[in-house]
Amino acid sequence: MSAYKSVNPATGETLQEFAEATDAEINQAVTAAHEAFASWRNEPMENRTKVITRVAELYRERADELAKLIALEMGKPLREAKSEVALSANIYEYYATQGPGFMADEQLDVKGGGNAVVRTEPVGALLGIMPWNYPYYQVARFAGPNLMLGNTVLLKHANNCPQSALAMAQIFADAGVPEGAYINLFATNEQAADIIADPRIQGVSLTGSERAGSAVAEVAGRNLKKYVLELGGSDPFIVLDTEDLDTTVKAAVLGRMGNGGQACNAAKRFIVMEDLYDDFVEKFTARMAAIEPGDPLQPETRFGPLSTQAAADGLVEQIRDAVDKGATLHTGGSLIDGPGAYVQPTVLTDVTPEMRAFSEELFGPAAVIYKVSSEEEAIELANNSPFGLGGAVFSTDENRALNVADQLESGMVWINGTSGTQEDLPFGGVKRSGVGRELGRFGMAEFVNKKLIRTPQKK
Repeated sequence: MSAYKSVNPATGETLQEFAEATDAEINQAVTAAHEAFASWRNEPMENRTKVITRVAELYRERADELAKLIALEMGKPLREAKSEVALSANIYEYYATQGPGFMADEQLDVKGGGNAVVRTEPVGALLGIMPWNYPYYQVARFAGPNLMLGNTVLLKHANNCPQSALAMAQIFADAGVPEGAYINLFATNEQAADIIADPRIQGVSLTGSERAGSAVAEVAGRNLKKYVLELGGSDPFIVLDTEDLDTTVKAAVLGRMGNGGQACNAAKRFIVMEDLYDDFVEKFTARMAAIEPGDPLQPETRFGPLSTQAAADGLVEQIRDAVDKGATLHTGGSLIDGPGAYVQPTVLTDVTPEMRAFSEELFGPAAVIYKVSSEEEAIELANNSPFGLGGAVFSTDENRALNVADQLESGMVWINGTSGTQEDLPFGGVKRSGVGRELGRFGMAEFVNKKLIRTPQKK
């Protein structure tokens, strides 16, 4: 049985299976990407711009088809799936228009006169290992900047998203990306490790779990390869004060439940001042309990299944561990009866460090709410996590919120707003949330050679 197969998580039905690549096919792909680099890097910038612009156009032209594919493969409701397609198109368009400027020579003012310039150059063939939760967006933020740079891309997508992986490969081909510059691979984990170790590969970017990140970093480090890792998150959502608790709670639920709670930068730990805590818990629980599951293919559905039955079962195990050890369950906590990988929206309080829910990422529709009595306690609790991806701070006093934000150990903080993403903002974290940055100008600064060219002053 192939590891690459589409299974509709709303029904459990297997839609299609695909053969894994042979070792010979993997070697051929690495050779093709390595050889394509020599010509793609020297393609005039205006030609690369034209091709990547066409990629963006094709995403928009095929939006309905692309959205339906990921609704079927990983359960994303159509309305969210279409938003992801649009964001992906925006990312490609952003790098097509802004990329040339990010690659412009940087003139240095140096002692001794003469000329010194830092030139931004591509480095070669790269491997991308991408997850299932945002099948198009995650690829866009890796492939967009690197193809504009002149790097070439080998792409290993998640095992449960093969049809969307093939749809993207077709878009690149139809847009005019030359053969070998972007190659989709149905590779095994062992083959991915061999690709990273291959001297023809210059770097690897992974978005995924801590476990996968550690494995990739080990192989990359042993072979002296550059890597970018975007891993898990357990983002705090800190409520210091508010003039409109209903609006704040609405933002909190949206921050938790986007993509069914399956987002690394979703709000997962809600840290609330004690004077607001009881009302916050009551209102938050009521909103979570009112969320109705539905068929992701129906346009009115806002909450679909988790990506797989295994993911649903794993989340319920984490919730049960907390409840068994004394946490308070306010709503949810179980699988939803019927076919499909559906989990009830869940709210937990009284979670303590010996529970898995305290330190592990809850990847799905489950929220933990904590009560604190001071800013200092809120900051300490927020930072008491192995993760450091994003966070949010809500207060009517912007300076108060900024002061707390400055003390959070995270790569991103939103003030009076939920964690999000857009093409021109850097994305990434610290601690066990990863290494490196994507998107914005930072997305073109990872897999590059910053080459110094020095011409001394003539004497």
